[in-house]
Amino acid sequence: MARIIFDARWIGEHGIGRFANEVSKRNEGFVKIKNGLKPTSPFDVFFITLYLAFKRGVYFSPGYNCPLFFLNRSVITIHDLNHIDIEHNSSFLKKIYYEFVMKRACQKSLKVLTVSNFSKRRICEWAGISDSRVLVVGNGVSEEFLNTESRVTNSEGEYILVVSNRKKHKNELRILSAFHMANIPPSVKLVFTGDPDESLQNEIKRTNLQDRVVFKGRVENSELASLYKESLFLLFPSLYEGFGLPVIEAMSSGTAVITSTTTSLPEVAGDAAILVDPENTEEIALAIGNLYYNPDLKKELIAKGLIQAKKFTWEKTADLITNCLNNLKK
Repeated sequence: MARIIFDARWIGEHGIGRFANEVSKRNEGFVKIKNGLKPTSPFDVFFITLYLAFKRGVYFSPGYNCPLFFLNRSVITIHDLNHIDIEHNSSFLKKIYYEFVMKRACQKSLKVLTVSNFSKRRICEWAGISDSRVLVVGNGVSEEFLNTESRVTNSEGEYILVVSNRKKHKNELRILSAFHMANIPPSVKLVFTGDPDESLQNEIKRTNLQDRVVFKGRVENSELASLYKESLFLLFPSLYEGFGLPVIEAMSSGTAVITSTTTSLPEVAGDAAILVDPENTEEIALAIGNLYYNPDLKKELIAKGLIQAKKFTWEKTADLITNCLNNLKK
């Protein structure tokens, strides 16, 4: 394998950070960039270009940053194109960056990695590149979510879990409306990760759900694992996902899932979840009631989910990446 310079500045607990952490743990031979600008900084493209000017080896980024030059010895990772496909997730600067920096990187880098066939198709369409230039490496289930021996007894009562982050494509206003419409007991709560924003607070007041909606704030992996296990099921009708880690994390935790018919989610969920049109509030509400009152369906989804989640492992992801790097020109 060529000398690999790994951008460890991405390492964290959620999303790209988790991908970076799990891949890094399984490749101890990487030379790691740990200091400097944040990789999300608009000036990072200059920092990483200067860094590579003085360092030999192949640069591997687990996130959406890249150098201006030295792309002929760079491997980049694009998890999705939500900054292109979702208007409210973008900005003028992001559009410029993707059009003039990331698109060029897709065309000239050694390889582009991504996490789903959906994202691969979008990257190839957007950048105008052959599908042979893009490798799907997937995601995995971190060890915190692998303990499925027994479910945790919940002392707080019944609740439905929403793992989310207040971005509009997470479809939270429809989630609240569907929960309000669902024919389930009023004692059942809706638990969100993260803190509320003004639009959610307004919708909660409008629907008089103040006593039924809980926000858990920022949660560590261990707490998130408990939330999965204690919940009735995961409600994840997102409008757009490059992968959708909560789907397989919940499944691996022995928790049933309702998710969307859109983007990567049917690919990741397989036949192990209830799939709904995320723009149809009534359909989401009916799915909530159906899963709540149908224990046989819930049991079936849990069994299928445990099997489906095993298809996605960090070992498999790391092996695909290692093989890719081994096949690069030295």
